[in-house]
Amino acid sequence: MTIDTIPIDHLALSFLPVAFVLLLMWRWRLRYGHALHAIARMLIQLLLIGYALVFIFETGSSLIILTVLTVMVLASSWIALNTIHSGRGSLFPASLVAVLLGGGITLAFITQGVLRLDPWFLPSFMIPLAGMIFASSMTAISLAAERLHAEVTNGRPYDESRTIAFNTAMIPVINSLFAVGLVSLPGMMTGQILSGVSPLIAVRYQIMVMCMIFGSAGISTICFLLITRHAAAFARIDRTE
Repeated sequence: MTIDTIPIDHLALSFLPVAFVLLLMWRWRLRYGHALHAIARMLIQLLLIGYALVFIFETGSSLIILTVLTVMVLASSWIALNTIHSGRGSLFPASLVAVLLGGGITLAFITQGVLRLDPWFLPSFMIPLAGMIFASSMTAISLAAERLHAEVTNGRPYDESRTIAFNTAMIPVINSLFAVGLVSLPGMMTGQILSGVSPLIAVRYQIMVMCMIFGSAGISTICFLLITRHAAAFARIDRTE
């Protein structure tokens, strides 16, 4: 079985629900302009990345792949701090190290230990997996940073705030573990099934993906919380110390 290309006119039909929601937002005087901007950016970014991935997948240069991975790490480390309104610059090194350790270690283990890619930088595997791993680390750090900042600012002891922050960061990942197979079929599994891969094989890949997402999120969050123990943005620490 092969996946047919979606005709442009058919693809345009997928925007009908989007248009309905935007119209409703406009009628209710909500931020429809912000949503419209996000949709426009999504279109531009996906079109650009589509052309970029064609080039990247066809390249035989490990240097290009390392460059792409570096950009992904830097971008995810910075975006992770969007929830912090002050001290973002001072926390960037902590976020960067956390993503590198949590995401980088997980990516290396999965691609070289589990999949044993040959060559080690095989783009068609390395880039999609890196995207999922770094996105997981980014989201977890973002949730942890926001919750830690809020709890410490409100005067809660640091160790207690750290526990709350970690639990908050892991909620989406843990919920996805409970839901997978019952509520949802994740993207990788769905894509493989649509392309004709046996569901039993797709399940193995999805188990790998869920494990790497959980691992990268958990390790990155732990690293971030440990590194930011004395960060200026979290200056109000346990007063009993």
